[in-house]
Amino acid sequence: MMSRIPDCTIIGGGLIGMLTARELLLAGLSVQVLERGEIGRESSWAGGGILSPLYPWRYPDPVSELAQASQRLYPALLEAVQAEGGGDAQWTQSGLLMPGCGEVAAAHEWAARYGVTYECLSADEMARCAPEMGTLAVESGIFLPEVAQVRNPRLAQALRASLLALGAEIRPGCEVMSIEHARDRLSGLRLASGEHLACKQLVVAGGAWSGELLRPLGLDLPVEPVRGQMLLYRTAPGTVQRILLYKDRYVIPRRDGHVLVGSTLERVGFNKQTTETARVDLEAAATEIVPALANFPVEMHWAGLRPGSPDGTPFIGKHPYISGIYINSGHYRNGVVLGPASAQLLAGQLLGQPALIPLTAYDPAKYVKM
Repeated sequence: MMSRIPDCTIIGGGLIGMLTARELLLAGLSVQVLERGEIGRESSWAGGGILSPLYPWRYPDPVSELAQASQRLYPALLEAVQAEGGGDAQWTQSGLLMPGCGEVAAAHEWAARYGVTYECLSADEMARCAPEMGTLAVESGIFLPEVAQVRNPRLAQALRASLLALGAEIRPGCEVMSIEHARDRLSGLRLASGEHLACKQLVVAGGAWSGELLRPLGLDLPVEPVRGQMLLYRTAPGTVQRILLYKDRYVIPRRDGHVLVGSTLERVGFNKQTTETARVDLEAAATEIVPALANFPVEMHWAGLRPGSPDGTPFIGKHPYISGIYINSGHYRNGVVLGPASAQLLAGQLLGQPALIPLTAYDPAKYVKM
């Protein structure tokens, strides 16, 4: 336990909260991270670790700008985290192939604006690019060869080790019930244990729970839990080489032969139960995209809650009228790829530094309850 009040308290021990904590620690602040459950086991655990939004041209520019910035940051970030005592998050440039995606004009315009390499492949070219793929009834597809991935559970474990090495206090199993303030100033937190925790500055990075915490403070952020179910196959290494995305289902290869298949998008409140319906749907998608997966066992079926937002643009900024409260939430399906730049953007505001990119699009102030 810290013997004094930390410079900053962070609600949320997922990737967004831990990346933000690391930025503040590197700036010399003392940091405490509070997590209601286990570290990195909610949205951070549920995603696939693809370092790109799916069909990225479908998202608004603020999402693309954060994604581009984060993609540039990742190699150095992972190297530094490993040097700080974290493990290898297994950054791998697998490329992202989207068979049957006919949105060539939109992809071309987006790629030209952001300087992204993309290719429109014929059926024969796709077969050479990803021979593991089945004989889908498609004539062409879009390939983004520079897209990389990380193993997000390992990234979460590495960040936890990094934070501890940098001097953070991490408290799992520490649920925040309410944020307290005196007039227009943050005063502290009330925990489920009954403890009152004094705070100097607070970052709300509580994922799907962020909206509920902020609503009593006059902010009606449209952050809602969206359940995502996934499967994990154990295959022989090399069975799948590319990240494959078809009909909104993806297949992601890991270095050791594990293959992830996901994911569902279900608005069922805070229900994290897995369902047989989803399992059947995901298994069917898996074997349609990569027929060889029918020969391998499903090792795991799990679910997590993503912090849904209206168009995927996260909320990054300070509370509009209660000083000392900052928000970094609502990343929906893209917390892994948007995380490093989001953390820098939030930390810069808290530290009073110039913004790397314009802040207006991420400002939570537009959701003040009247």
